[in-house]
Amino acid sequence: MCRFIALFSFLCIFPTAVFSTTLTQHVSHDSKRTGVQLLCGKIGRKLSSVSVKECNALAFDEPRFYSVGGLPILEKHFPATKSHAPKVLFIGGIHGDEYSSVSVTFKWLKTLNKHHSGAYDWHFLPLANPDGLLQSRSSRVNRNKVDLNRNFIPASGFPDPLVHWKKKARERSRYYPGKAPLSEPESQVIHQLIEEYRPDIVVSVHAPHGILDFDGSSLKPPKKLGPLHLRQLGTYPGSLGNYAWFVKRIPVMTIELPHAGIMPSRRDIGRMWTDLVGWVGEKSTIRKEIVLSD
Repeated sequence: MCRFIALFSFLCIFPTAVFSTTLTQHVSHDSKRTGVQLLCGKIGRKLSSVSVKECNALAFDEPRFYSVGGLPILEKHFPATKSHAPKVLFIGGIHGDEYSSVSVTFKWLKTLNKHHSGAYDWHFLPLANPDGLLQSRSSRVNRNKVDLNRNFIPASGFPDPLVHWKKKARERSRYYPGKAPLSEPESQVIHQLIEEYRPDIVVSVHAPHGILDFDGSSLKPPKKLGPLHLRQLGTYPGSLGNYAWFVKRIPVMTIELPHAGIMPSRRDIGRMWTDLVGWVGEKSTIRKEIVLSD
């Protein structure tokens, strides 16, 4: 069924199919830019650590995708200047109540916007779940009350996410995976980007476990990022880590910040970014390593 979204576009939501970017082509360029500015205003009013000016200064790409509630899904691409550079898909705010995951991603975006050398190729979604963050009481789930990090296609051999939710997650609403994989436009966006962008690694920022998690055996993960130390927890069916690694064979680094509502220190934010960029640099032959491992 199609839902009309005022001012932006309409999206036809299919449980197992990804919507096309052509669905938003009829929206004017000016309307799309205004939508980004309005969203930056909402983010700046919600997060004390991200100002409206700071958000607008990042000059996000013209939006192609929208949330259930019609908010733009922000994208920013920093292309490499050389071929065969590592490609990193970077995702923040997939859970709307993890404020620090959005704020810290914005800080790293600001750093990259100033110092991008072109050595690596980066594609950012700093706020994958704008509806969850920007409602009066922020929530983990999206507007349809779906946990986007349980809404991906599960790997073969893993239980169905809905069955797992009923049997193992005690039907807690925070972890509801949706009626079917990829039922939500926000998870469809990530799915489509993985298909189109074909990243060598996915980085997803969460809170509040204070660890570094990693899914993938084709690359050796870093032992730490700043104050965060590696602790591999395994994956849940329907999670991004389960889908990207076990289905698509793309390694996933999950950065779990220590607190959902408290920013790390400026020093720790810098250390985590420096360690991450250093690790990506060490993996300059990422594509070759993955091919050889397959």
